[in-house]
Amino acid sequence: MKILVTGSSGLIGSALCDTLAADRHEIIRLVRSREQATDSSVYWNYSTGEVDSAQLEGIDAAVHLAGENIAAGRWTEQRKQEILVSREQGTRVLAATLARLNRKPATLVSASATGYYGDRGDEPLREDSPPGEGFLADICRQWEAGLQPAVAAGIRVVTLRTGVVITRHGSLLKKVLPLFKAGLGGKLGSGRQYMSWIALDDLLGVIRFALEQRSLVGPVNAVAPQPVTNAEFTRTLGRLLHRPTIFTAPSFALRLTFGQMADEMLLSSARVVPAQLARFGYQFQFPDLDSALRNALER
Repeated sequence: MKILVTGSSGLIGSALCDTLAADRHEIIRLVRSREQATDSSVYWNYSTGEVDSAQLEGIDAAVHLAGENIAAGRWTEQRKQEILVSREQGTRVLAATLARLNRKPATLVSASATGYYGDRGDEPLREDSPPGEGFLADICRQWEAGLQPAVAAGIRVVTLRTGVVITRHGSLLKKVLPLFKAGLGGKLGSGRQYMSWIALDDLLGVIRFALEQRSLVGPVNAVAPQPVTNAEFTRTLGRLLHRPTIFTAPSFALRLTFGQMADEMLLSSARVVPAQLARFGYQFQFPDLDSALRNALER
């Protein structure tokens, strides 16, 4: 297939392009600099709505991963606006562009996040669960709404509500490994909040599955089948590193340091289950946290 990829320079996007290329697919990348545009890349600017759309004629599918990093820094009002624009406007520009093509792609696989569900305690959350409240939930609703031009044009749209990605170079392990290796790791707040996660290899597998499984459509929870609490994550990582995990980061200290981000990313609870993937028979390589963390740490 000829597959368009946005966000191809990011951790997930670059790994996906390598995987798709190994499967002998042709990759077209959307890039935000005309100087970077080549025979295998196409210029776009979602802020202005510019896309060299004529060069997208003939693509078979698209994978949309572009967007500002939500966890890159404290959520100032300016930062929140940048995150919103990059996701909602970027998605809407892409979806509308694909919808206008003379030969439309059959499939659009777009990233979203489990933040869609908000802080829901230990409630099992499936794809038909209602959205939650808060900044992340609002972002995800608008992010997904931006796909409507593609849906209206008859393109099969799959929205991946992705959990925390387990990879050694991902934002989570990259930030916590030095602390845990120093014996300073510990739970966040009460530790009872659920964390829905997925190994990078499985996320790549789910994207490929979504591209190939023509009956799969709509929201898909891209998470492993065994969500864990923060306390369970802490114990598992400490055990694998042979380090104690006796410390606790108090909720008030996290709020002082990270502001609103603490409540919505570190202390909120989302027990998300991959109901659609189970229904369609996706086989996880790393269904449990122990095996996912072992694989990430060995790499």
